[in-house]
Amino acid sequence: MPLLNTILVGFKEVWTHKFRSVLTMLGIILGVASLVGMAAIIKGMENGMKEAMIAMGGADKVLLEQQEVPVDQEHLADQAPGRTMLDVQALKQAAPMLRVVSPEMAVNNVLLTRADKTCMPSECVGVWSAVVEMNLHTLEHGRFFTELDEEHANPVCVIGTAIRDELFGSPEQVGQEIVPIGEVIQINSQPFTIVGMFARYEGEREKKERELAKTKPAEEVAGPSRQRGWGRRGNWAFQRKNLTIYMPLNTAWVRFRAAGDKDGIPDPRLSDIDLKVGDMSELEPALQQARNVLMLTHRGIEDFGFRTQENQLESINTQIRNARMSGGVIAAISLLVGGIGIMNIMLASINERIREIGICKAVGATGLAVFIQVLIESVVIAMLGAAMGVMASYGFVRVLELVSPTANAPVITTGALLIAVAFSIGVGVVAGLFPAFKAARLHPIQALRYE
Repeated sequence: MPLLNTILVGFKEVWTHKFRSVLTMLGIILGVASLVGMAAIIKGMENGMKEAMIAMGGADKVLLEQQEVPVDQEHLADQAPGRTMLDVQALKQAAPMLRVVSPEMAVNNVLLTRADKTCMPSECVGVWSAVVEMNLHTLEHGRFFTELDEEHANPVCVIGTAIRDELFGSPEQVGQEIVPIGEVIQINSQPFTIVGMFARYEGEREKKERELAKTKPAEEVAGPSRQRGWGRRGNWAFQRKNLTIYMPLNTAWVRFRAAGDKDGIPDPRLSDIDLKVGDMSELEPALQQARNVLMLTHRGIEDFGFRTQENQLESINTQIRNARMSGGVIAAISLLVGGIGIMNIMLASINERIREIGICKAVGATGLAVFIQVLIESVVIAMLGAAMGVMASYGFVRVLELVSPTANAPVITTGALLIAVAFSIGVGVVAGLFPAFKAARLHPIQALRYE
């Protein structure tokens, strides 16, 4: 029997027992949908993690962290200097393998006010202009701080768009772009003049949704459309950057840190020192050079460490690999259960068609022809289940997008679809082998006598 006719007979058998075939394919459908859905979720997670890493400064950013002193230096713990401007100056002068050195002095528990509106930023930090390159900021309006601002501790600031939205209104609310350059806001009741504003930071999905909203009629987008701060649709890294407010480093020290804490003790230590190396291929030598400089400024006390984005990337890859492995095992089990269902129904089908198989053999059909016929019927069921599973996976992923608590929208990949379909066909072949052997070995006389 030609292969095409064999396949058509397989489809005819499936169509003859439609309800039974659908129930048989249900395991394959669910297995394919779960495999594709799992792969889509993990791909979305991977995209979101890498997008956040890039948004926070890129792979060449290195954080100089404050750490506990080693065990053999515990007696010197009270002499540990922490991160100071002395470190910054030494690194700039004696560590030429570092391209950028960016000190930061955070101002904690900040409340921004303007008239009757208030806002709590994600971070309020005193910085140098190097922070723009360090954190990959884009200044869209106004200017950044000058050396005069730093020298005279001028009360000026640069804000993110989310702060603008909270204090002055978003473009969606007022119907036009607001640029609050020159406006005065209160930072913990101290007046600061806005001299610059960053661009709006957003992921590809959020950008597409915003652009799509612009094309809709006004009545379709009625109500507040902005999503403030930590809204569930926005990538946290972009949200953090949009809620950032910067001031000159010296301003942060003079106006908020020099007065000291509740005991009146000033704290000259920096909150962060971020570094960027000149050449990523020489990352380790650059960090060793920085370590040598810091060991001198810290008088041999090793109360610091380095955290690289490269380590974070490795962590992301490890998490994604583990998620794929665990999710793949679960989806494979679902498909195997579907394969058991196919084997079961094929055995039942053979028992129903014993006389038919006997007649075929009596008129000249070989055991190989019967074997191929039964095997193809099994594969046809698996392929139909895989096709329906692929269609179901798109609906499943759409539901995941609606209930997803993050901005990392699931992404269906061609590779996941091909793997799911190939695995389904493999399951169909394996599930059909035993029934096909059983049918091929039937003796035609015994089959014709079967009732």
